[in-house]
Amino acid sequence: MPERPKPIPQVLTELWELVVAYARQETLLPLRSLGRVVALGSAGSLLVALGAVCCGVGVLRLLQSETGDTFDGSWSFVPYVVVTVVLLGTGGVVFALGTRDRSEGRA
Repeated sequence: MPERPKPIPQVLTELWELVVAYARQETLLPLRSLGRVVALGSAGSLLVALGAVCCGVGVLRLLQSETGDTFDGSWSFVPYVVVTVVLLGTGGVVFALGTRDRSEGRA
């Protein structure tokens, strides 16, 4: 004897539950894990930036105090330029390493 089809309200209820479960599985759960990654990445980048600023100030104070009279008078801007160039250069190297194609060098 053939099975009777399910009534329409039951089919619609099952369809709604399936759609909600699919949406939760494919959107909400990945967004939660993405939120954790973004939060940890933001915290890490803020700490790295704070460390770079502290290192820059340290190098600036080192240049100002340990070079004697070299950067006195009209040459007092040179330590600031040196520290700026070093920080920009370091940032450029980090950016280049972070954005390189991982498949380079593979045959």
